[in-house]
Amino acid sequence: MKHVPRDQAIATAEKYLDKVGLSDKRDEYPARLSGGQKQRVAIARALTMEPKVLLFDEPTSALDPVGRQDVRRIIGALRDRGKTVFLNSHLLTEVERVCDRVAIVDRGRMVAELTMAELTRERGVSLRVTGPDGVGREVAARYGPTRVDGEWLFVDGIADADVPRLVAELVARGGAIHAVVPTRQTLEERFMSLLGAATDQGPAPDQGPAPDQGPAEPAGTEPEARP
Repeated sequence: MKHVPRDQAIATAEKYLDKVGLSDKRDEYPARLSGGQKQRVAIARALTMEPKVLLFDEPTSALDPVGRQDVRRIIGALRDRGKTVFLNSHLLTEVERVCDRVAIVDRGRMVAELTMAELTRERGVSLRVTGPDGVGREVAARYGPTRVDGEWLFVDGIADADVPRLVAELVARGGAIHAVVPTRQTLEERFMSLLGAATDQGPAPDQGPAPDQGPAEPAGTEPEARP
């Protein structure tokens, strides 16, 4: 169909079947393969013409953990060779592992675009603190937004240099520090916060009022993360 000489087509097919781990299935009809294997065949087909831009829609959705790792490796290799890859997925952990840039789309409208480097810069700290009631939150509130879950105190946006100062203040006020754990906002957390903000602004133009489904499932198409 692409006017590729037969010998070249066979060699290319062999090459990409090997890359997606299906060399041993070379003589099978695709219809007889498992869902995950069919997904790999689709990726191999997309690669055979050596395109400069590839669009993958949920490429790991039917794969086991080993298969997902293989697909991530393939996408990383394509990126390193200068290819542009658009990955459309609701599996935000996959997006976080693979992509350099992320666009979040809600009801056909892009509500945010960010780099993974920007996401990982938004750090915080969680501390397990025991001691006088209220001492942790009162002190920590001077360093950033705080929340408490049992003995754990969470401080968002605190600078790395301020963490030792916070710990020293808590100890000086009678608190006992059992653990200090650096944290960062995940893509899923950013996604949900942005989606909630977009939902609070009301329905998208020409779409009518959104049903009362909560921020996770707005009206229209499902929200997507599109790197």
